[in-house]
Order: sequence, then C-alpha cells, then structure tokens
Amino acid sequence: MANLLMDKSKVFALDIIKICSQIKRAHKESVLTNQLLRSGTSIGANIHEAQYAHSRADFISKLQISLKECAESEYWLELLIESSYWNDRTILERCTEIKKILISSINTAKDNK
Repeated sequence: MANLLMDKSKVFALDIIKICSQIKRAHKESVLTNQLLRSGTSIGANIHEAQYAHSRADFISKLQISLKECAESEYWLELLIESSYWNDRTILERCTEIKKILISSINTAKDNK
C-alpha cells in the first residue's frame, strides 16, 4: 500500500505543478494556484517522510498531515473548477482517491498498534 500511495501522490504532485503552471499562464491567476501548489505537493512529501518515521505514532502523524493537505488541495481544486479556471475534474477525482487511501492507511496503522 505504501508504494502505491507514494507513487500516486508523486504523480499527483507533478500534475498539480503542470496544472498550476497552465492556469498561471492562461489566466494570470496566482493566489489559488500558489495555495494548491503548496498543499498538492506537500501530500507526497509527508507520505515520503512517513516512511522514515521513528515510531508508529510519528508514522500516523505524518499520514494525518498528508490527509489534511489532501483535503486542502481538494478545496482549492473545487474553487478552480467552479470558477472555470480549470475544466477537467479528473484531478479532483484523483485527489479524492488519494484521500481515501490515506484514510484507509491511517486506520490500518491505528488498528495495528
């Protein structure tokens, strides 16, 4: 599960970088895209960091931070889509998928204490 989550979050981050760049070029919008860029790339960074956690509690904490960043990214994506800066909902669906995997991973880690 960890490799799947790391892979999906990295591909997501790379796509977020591309999307934000495209929106900035096409619409000269930077407030929302800067927020999304920060939160969307942070998901994978915290998942990656969790792999080197010094305890189960630290591991869970890093995944919970990733989950919060994922929820924030979902919000920024919704705003960009609903304001017509971005028209492809696929990225939002992928964000939701990562969120579900994170929730499942956190619950599994808590259950295995």
